[in-house]
Parts: sequence; structure tokens; C-alpha cells
Amino acid sequence: MSALLPNLITLGRLLAVPLAVWLMLTDRYTAAFWLFITAGVSDAIDGFLARRLKAQSEIGAYLDPLADKCLLVSSYVTLGHQGHLDSWLVILVVFRDLLIIGGALLYQTLTHSLTMQPLFISKLNTVLQIALIGVVLAKLGLGIGGSDLVQWLGYAVAASTLASGGAYVAIWGRRVLGPRDGRGDRR
Repeated sequence: MSALLPNLITLGRLLAVPLAVWLMLTDRYTAAFWLFITAGVSDAIDGFLARRLKAQSEIGAYLDPLADKCLLVSSYVTLGHQGHLDSWLVILVVFRDLLIIGGALLYQTLTHSLTMQPLFISKLNTVLQIALIGVVLAKLGLGIGGSDLVQWLGYAVAASTLASGGAYVAIWGRRVLGPRDGRGDRR
């Protein structure tokens, strides 16, 4: 029962994704910016409540990153479609997420032992992705921020996306293809 509140907040964030996309598609960037900020604050609140109330749940462990990824990927695709983000960057961000999801499914199928443990580089990548979307929406909706900042954040997102995707491929590949221990399990 105590996990209900954090999970409801996370579910609300997930359900806000179509609204965020619609706001961007209809050039309501100020509202999209504030919705994006609200989603970020709700992410911090639900995490705080889950830890504070000792209410971490298995569904929350999957629902929280799902809500984050849905908001980020849909924002990247929408802003890329509108020409506010470079297509190569949108493709890179979406491909990395598909690679991680596909890799996780494959890893679980082969090993039956997937645990959700984000890497530091993955967390940094997420922060940079959020920052870039926030800056682009602030520029479009509030007239704050410049093209140079968007460009440099774009390069940082690209670098961290490549590093994060590569790290997951290397770790999962090593675990699946690595040597076996005495019981026949992979080390």
C-alpha cells in the first residue's frame, strides 16, 4: 500500500507523455517546458517518497525508467521531426534505447537473470538528455538559452549516448559469452 503513492506519481508522468507531445506539435513550447519541468520534479518526488517510505516496489523499478524513457524518446522524436534537434542525434538516442531494451530482453532470455542496475554513464546520459530537451524547450518557449548551448549539449548527449550504449553491450556481452563457473553458470 505504501508504494501506491510513488507509483501513482510515476504513472501520472507516463500519462503526461501524449500531452507533452501534443504541446510540442502545436507549438505550445512554454506549456511544454513547464510540463517537462513538472515531470522532472515528479520524478524526484516519487523517488524520494519511495525511499523515505521504504516503498520501493518491483513495478516501480520498471515503471519509473519506462516513464522517463517514454518522455525523453517522444520529446527527441517530436523536436527532431520539427527540426529543433538534428536527425542524427535523434536516431542515435532512439537507437541506443532500442539497443538497451533489445539487449535486456535477449539477456533475460539467455540467462534468466536480468537485474535493473543503471550504470553511472547511463545516469549521466539521462541527465544530459534531459538538460538538452529542457534547454531547447526553454529557448523555444521562453526565449532563454542560445544555439551554442544547444549545440554543445547535443555533442555531450551524443558522446554519452555512444559511451553508455557501448558499455551495456560490453557488459552484457561479457556476461553472456564469458567463462562459466564450476556449476555451468556464466561468471
